[in-house]
Amino acid sequence: MSTAASPTAASTSSSTVAATPQAPDPKDTVLDTPPAPKTVLFLSPQVASYFIAGGCAGAASRTVVSPLERLKIIQQVQPRGSDAQYKGVWRSLVRMWREEGFRGFMRGNGINCIRIVPYSAVQFTTYEQLKKLFTAHGVKELDTPKRLAAGALAGITSVCSTYPLDLVRSRLSIATASINFTAPKPLPAGASAATSSIPSTSSPSLSSAYHTSSSARSAAPTSASAAVAGALKYSKRDLTMWGMTLKVMREEGGVRALYRGLVTTAMGVAPYVGINFAAYEFLRGVITPPGKSSVARKLSCGALAGSISQTLTYPFDVLRRKMQVTGMQGGNIKYNGALDALRSILKVEGVQGLYRGLWPNLLKVAPSIATSFFTYELVKEFLIPP
Repeated sequence: MSTAASPTAASTSSSTVAATPQAPDPKDTVLDTPPAPKTVLFLSPQVASYFIAGGCAGAASRTVVSPLERLKIIQQVQPRGSDAQYKGVWRSLVRMWREEGFRGFMRGNGINCIRIVPYSAVQFTTYEQLKKLFTAHGVKELDTPKRLAAGALAGITSVCSTYPLDLVRSRLSIATASINFTAPKPLPAGASAATSSIPSTSSPSLSSAYHTSSSARSAAPTSASAAVAGALKYSKRDLTMWGMTLKVMREEGGVRALYRGLVTTAMGVAPYVGINFAAYEFLRGVITPPGKSSVARKLSCGALAGSISQTLTYPFDVLRRKMQVTGMQGGNIKYNGALDALRSILKVEGVQGLYRGLWPNLLKVAPSIATSFFTYELVKEFLIPP
């Protein structure tokens, strides 16, 4: 009885198991489901859109203010009290036009755009990706410290990836400027602002690194002749992007020379970009609330953000330019590092030496940053419809 019942029970049990639908194995489900297209994080269409929008924003912003950008660099690197000094924004721009024409306004802008396109693209893309990382893709709140951190890291990443182009662009911007570049003596305690140049017995004049013009002909004969001799050191080939790059590498220590001043630049760019992005995000919430996002409001957000961040971090920018032009052939202004440059500037020119060129730079920053953010948002919205 028990033997007969046992097969029946076993049969019933096995049929019940067979009839009961089993939960699908996760491995089988994965195999049966069509595989989703695989995309690398940094090659996804969204990231590519950030990259393209950032590059367009950089090129547009720098081209708009190219004359002021070049004037800022010239005023940053010319020594105080030098002959034929560029003074005043309008007078300097008129002089630049009279001496070199439209090409003078655009001098260095080609390499600047070549530099700023990847620089801006990397910066905006890195910032967008870090925002997602810090907020766990929107789960956490994006507060001000996270914005500052994301912007600072984005700035460091972008500047490290394009720094040689920035150095070469600085050299091209000042190579043909009619500056009689002579290093001044340190100001004695309680002395007036007037300074005299260092005697030729101590070190050669840096004026030999710059082009002379009719406005500098009233200088001393020795300075003028040195400047003319130095101008010949820059051939037509040297005044190209590739030619200047090779010249720096050949005469100033190889590839390492292309990264002179990188640490100082990173120290200045990190807070600048961090403050810039954080200020823009904050101002955008105040100036462009829902329903009030006109073009003028969007531009004003970028202009204010750029002005705030640039004013707070401008001394780092001056140190960067000083470090980039030190070592130019025929020059006597050389620094052994960022701290040495800072001490030298404070000793010779005082605190105001760290803010030289600030006024034309502020005139440049407002339209530049406004154009940059506006172009970025415009292109991004076109490539990634809301």
